[in-house]
Amino acid sequence: MTMKSRSEQDRSKKNQLRHLRLGSTKIIEAKMVADSKGKSDISFAGNYASSAFAACFAEICTIPLDTAKVRLQLQKSAVAGDGLALPKYRGMLGTVATIGREEGLSALWKGIVPGLHRQCVFGGLRLGLYEPVKNFYVGSDFVGDVPLTKKILAALTTGAIGITVANPTDLVKVRLQAEGKLPPGVPRRYTGALNAYSTIVRQEGVGALWTGIGPNVARNAIINAAELASYDQLKQTILKIPGFTDNTVTHLFAALGAGFFAVCIGSPVDVVKSRMMGDSAYKNTLDCFIKTLKNDGPLAFYKGFIPNFGRLGSWNVIMFLTLEQVKKFVRNLESS
Repeated sequence: MTMKSRSEQDRSKKNQLRHLRLGSTKIIEAKMVADSKGKSDISFAGNYASSAFAACFAEICTIPLDTAKVRLQLQKSAVAGDGLALPKYRGMLGTVATIGREEGLSALWKGIVPGLHRQCVFGGLRLGLYEPVKNFYVGSDFVGDVPLTKKILAALTTGAIGITVANPTDLVKVRLQAEGKLPPGVPRRYTGALNAYSTIVRQEGVGALWTGIGPNVARNAIINAAELASYDQLKQTILKIPGFTDNTVTHLFAALGAGFFAVCIGSPVDVVKSRMMGDSAYKNTLDCFIKTLKNDGPLAFYKGFIPNFGRLGSWNVIMFLTLEQVKKFVRNLESS
């Protein structure tokens, strides 16, 4: 065999090996793309329904803590000339006990109807749109771990869209929760959720249903980013630790972390939102912020922090655990 023919054979073998490597690389890349998209490969209708169901279930379980949080946030400090006055509500459990004793246990579920309205709309949109919006921001050909900045941007977007549509339900929910025990003979402001919607429109105009839209969009976009982006990122990080798999334990740790981040970041805007929706004395978001700071001090923005974390922490655990299982069920249903 001549040197020339050996050289040609060597070149031919090298070309074959290169083609094999390129072919295997493409197969691996295709598998990575399929794996990265497989878990979100649910129709929008299935994603929306799963999200709305999980959000509503979590709302039913945790609304007593939300009612306690709203009452604590709306509670004003005693004025200077009334220094002996003690706050009516003290702490999460104390607030729950006071409401149950004075108004009955059913009062803890005040606002559940508009609360479910809210979760069907807001929960469905913010959760259901998260994966499609995130995929839109990174591009259809993206391979690998999505950057945290893209997750935050996607969650901010879906939170703002969702609450812009659902603001009327949030307003009615807060107003029903804010109404405490009334003196004998004094009628309630609203007899129920539907009556509240119609009364607000009749007395204050349609635009009043979007009262507090500024702080509400800010609050929900920020909290949504803290919840969804942190859950997504924490879950991704935990799954890289040896011994952890995509199971309930991983979902539990990620959900608790998401709830903590959400409360730390969102409490100030949450207080402003609750006060603006519960009291029409404030002109705008800035006016509410300044008056709260001046009259009650900076710590007022973290009023109800413990019940808020108790509520959001438990809400996130229930919601994310439910969502993961429901999405798994829907995925199997749609693939069969």
